[in-house]
Amino acid sequence: MAAIFGFINSILGGLLPVIVLVILFLVTALRVLKEYERGVIFRLGRVIKAKGPGLIILIPIIDRMVKVSLRTVAMDVPPQDVITKDNVSIQVNAVVYFRVMDPTNAVIQVEDYLFATSQLAQTTLRSVCGQVELDDLLSEREKINGELQQILDLHTDAWGIKVSTVEVKHIDMPQEMQRAMARQAEAERERRAKVINAQGEYQAAEKLAQAAEIISEHPQALQLRYLQTLREVASENNSTTLFPLPLDLFKPFLKMVENKEVSE
Repeated sequence: MAAIFGFINSILGGLLPVIVLVILFLVTALRVLKEYERGVIFRLGRVIKAKGPGLIILIPIIDRMVKVSLRTVAMDVPPQDVITKDNVSIQVNAVVYFRVMDPTNAVIQVEDYLFATSQLAQTTLRSVCGQVELDDLLSEREKINGELQQILDLHTDAWGIKVSTVEVKHIDMPQEMQRAMARQAEAERERRAKVINAQGEYQAAEKLAQAAEIISEHPQALQLRYLQTLREVASENNSTTLFPLPLDLFKPFLKMVENKEVSE
């Protein structure tokens, strides 16, 4: 019995180093990647391919893996000092939405794709905003966003990155410029009010001219208008009563006065 136990102990003693090596191999060789992760495998310095998601087996010491996330990244671009085309000093910040489409290029084509994309977004924001006037920058946000997205996507395509959206968030202007723009907006509203008022007067004059032509063709319409005005005045409980008189009654007297002046 003692001999049997001694034999078993000798076998376990010989397998123990092997068991330890197997455990160490499994710990260092097995990797689990999430659904949104990919692992770029380097074998003796050479890129093999991007693997994942799921269980990945690496050769210890020989293989090295770099994880890359495929989720969309929302990167905030810090405020940038910009001088617009019409020489106005402003601060502009933005947000960039992008994601990695090719993990291999994102690792081997650029040292740090997050830092590189951030720096490229800052310089592109200053360049594009400096080529337009302030009014265009405020009123044509969609055009500016599209131009920024197109430039960033073109330069980051070699890094395996797809820029989906760029949005200008805030434009900070000096207080003097804000007051000047407020005065400009107020003057513009006053100008529109005057134009609308003038248009209303012009339309009213046109309608009065048309009404005068109709009354000249039908003199009875003037008498009816007199009666309608009298009715409106009487409905307000006024103590004054108006009696409209046709102008034709005064024509003989007017002619007499004219003839007298001519004879003199």
